[in-house]
Amino acid sequence: MPTPTLVQRTIGRIERSIESGEWAVGDRIPAEGQLVDDLGVGRNTVREAVRALCHTGLLEARRGDGTYVRAASDLNAALQRRLRRAELKHVLQVRLALEREAAPAAASHRGEDDLARILSALLARRRAEESGDLAAYVEKDVEFHRAVVAASGNPLMTELYESIVESVRDSVASLLPSWTPEPLGASSHDDLADAIARRDPEAAAEAAWAHTRTVESAMERMTDDQ
Repeated sequence: MPTPTLVQRTIGRIERSIESGEWAVGDRIPAEGQLVDDLGVGRNTVREAVRALCHTGLLEARRGDGTYVRAASDLNAALQRRLRRAELKHVLQVRLALEREAAPAAASHRGEDDLARILSALLARRRAEESGDLAAYVEKDVEFHRAVVAASGNPLMTELYESIVESVRDSVASLLPSWTPEPLGASSHDDLADAIARRDPEAAAEAAWAHTRTVESAMERMTDDQ
């Protein structure tokens, strides 16, 4: 196997900083001079490594503002590129499939911290709904589903969901005008949280399917209105 070049090794070190969470999505990475010092390589090596990672989608160079982390992994970056060309209905189908798989797994594998995160998001979601704060409602609804998926105990499923979370947020916002009689079928979310709390995979799966039917009905109404 060929020995990795200095640029390849530098790329690997930057990738590890991103994947470990040291540099989170949305963070601005250290300036070029700081990277030279931290990585112990020359400026040209740093520039080539950063350029390569911008090309793959892990990083994003913003003129006059620095370079930012755009994705948490190669998988995340690849999905982000694909999602930009995807139709809403296809994003929703993938989203709902992941949520249906995660629901019973979360009921089986959740820990107390997982449950606390789920219930906290559910309460915040309900308060946002009651106050009519749609922006907060969308954010807390997404946080609820992220918490459920994270509780599944499946790191790959969690990474896949995190990769599409921006599209999930957009899909929730786009469907809000079509929800009836109340936004986002609060009952199915309450039922799902209750099933996970009781460690009942069958009830969790049933609640997830109920949510799927609610979303699909909203999609149909939105299509009819267009």
